[in-house]
Amino acid sequence: MKTLEEIIAGVLTIDVKSVNDQTSPENTPGWDSFNSILLVSEVEKNFNVKFELDEVVGLKNVGDFRALLKKRGAF
Repeated sequence: MKTLEEIIAGVLTIDVKSVNDQTSPENTPGWDSFNSILLVSEVEKNFNVKFELDEVVGLKNVGDFRALLKKRGAF
């Protein structure tokens, strides 16, 4: 299983070391609406979870992804 950081770095083609809880579309080149959809899909697939639409809309940064995964028991 890939880590959350590895998934995000892979989708956004950035260095995994640069991914932290504050990484967001506002401070990460390449994190656009299309890649947001890919991120959600890859995270769901890798962690074997399904997010609700209202949960996805609330995802603003990597920390939000981590919190949602913890809420779902994926961590």
